[in-house]
Amino acid sequence: MTHAVAQPWILGLTGGIGSGKSAAAQVFVDLGVHLVDADQAARWVVEPGRPALAAIAGHFGEGVLQADGTLDRAALRELIFKDPAQRVWLEALLHPLIREEIAAYLAKAQSPYAILVSPLLLETTQHAMVKRVLVIDVPEAIQIQRTVARDGSNEEQVRAILKAQATREQRLSRADDVIVNDRDPAWLKSEVERLHHFYLTLCGGQS
Repeated sequence: MTHAVAQPWILGLTGGIGSGKSAAAQVFVDLGVHLVDADQAARWVVEPGRPALAAIAGHFGEGVLQADGTLDRAALRELIFKDPAQRVWLEALLHPLIREEIAAYLAKAQSPYAILVSPLLLETTQHAMVKRVLVIDVPEAIQIQRTVARDGSNEEQVRAILKAQATREQRLSRADDVIVNDRDPAWLKSEVERLHHFYLTLCGGQS
């Protein structure tokens, strides 16, 4: 009798800006874990030829499209920034599509568990898709220092982004696992590897 292969369980990976989410995610990928990035899914759903882009252009007008037919994100951001009702409309259109996109990519996983990386995992309904939450945590001073160095932004801009994201306390209160990423990349790699071996022993994300 052949046993049905168990569906991979889904780990949610999140953390504030500058926490090192991407670096941690890369280590999991190197270990052979199937990974879906919510930010990429958000970009895929508005590609030319996809229904969402036509709906956005129909609603906001052709001014939100660039000459090559792709979405002009800056123009769209400007419109929804001025009018909160338009942001609500846009989110109502995109969030279900992004969820579908994420689900479709997660369904292709061949690894024992798969990962959904999302900066807004806990701020949106995406957390309902995951069985376990791993938070990459870092002191705020390091977040600001790393983000300023990486993006060339100023401290004020970074603080504004931090305000829009869940607080450290909110994230940590909902974490099943936490990596405090305040050391060097080699240490982060060893911590991810340790968790990976633990995750391989879990059934459905629970011990």
